[in-house]
Amino acid sequence: MVKLGVNIDHIASIRNLRKGVFPDPVFAAKIAEDAGADGITVHLREDRRHINDGDVKNLKRIIKTKLNLEMSVSADIVAFAKKIVPDYVCLVPEKRQELTTEGGLDIISNKKKIEEVVSELKNKKIVVSIFIDPDFEQINIAKKIGADFVELHTGNYADAKNKIIRKKELAKIQKASEYVLQLDLGLNAGHGLDYENVQGIAKIRGMNELNIGYSIICRAVFVGFFQAVKEMKEKIKNK
Repeated sequence: MVKLGVNIDHIASIRNLRKGVFPDPVFAAKIAEDAGADGITVHLREDRRHINDGDVKNLKRIIKTKLNLEMSVSADIVAFAKKIVPDYVCLVPEKRQELTTEGGLDIISNKKKIEEVVSELKNKKIVVSIFIDPDFEQINIAKKIGADFVELHTGNYADAKNKIIRKKELAKIQKASEYVLQLDLGLNAGHGLDYENVQGIAKIRGMNELNIGYSIICRAVFVGFFQAVKEMKEKIKNK
């Protein structure tokens, strides 16, 4: 069964609009777990625009499933991860002005640095994933530098303007997924997935986990967070 990692970044985004303490992302994590989430995902950005260090520390202390920390390879973030020791880390690209992560991490152009970070994290017994585009060369390098998982970027699929483009993008992800499995890497996916498009990705053979946040939080505005997580969990069941 495909697992669901619930990204709670934008609970913190709402909190930070008023510079207060509510809504608490840690409380949201508890609700997500009660609703069936298999893990909690947060992106600790270099500018701390939503999740902050205290959130991560509190999540590490209270969640009962697993903590997946999305992060850049910035030295201070790496040092923080090594101190906190989350269950999983997913290395992602980061630009200061982006609204959300734009595309996968280019391992090829940053191989030496990323390889060093992967080694440091694995020495702390942290499972390491790398967020990459569905590109065979990037997958190859991820394997060579010691990643345990890759998380395939589904943004182009999710943002497709019509069924023909979406079908083409899905085929790319399917082929890349097969190659990931051939290399004996774990297979995750995420970015832009919602209640209408998620099943195409969830049905891919060998898919381990989907990390989804924004669409769940948007849905929660109308049905509540518990119900929104529960509905997404139902959507990704292989039927």
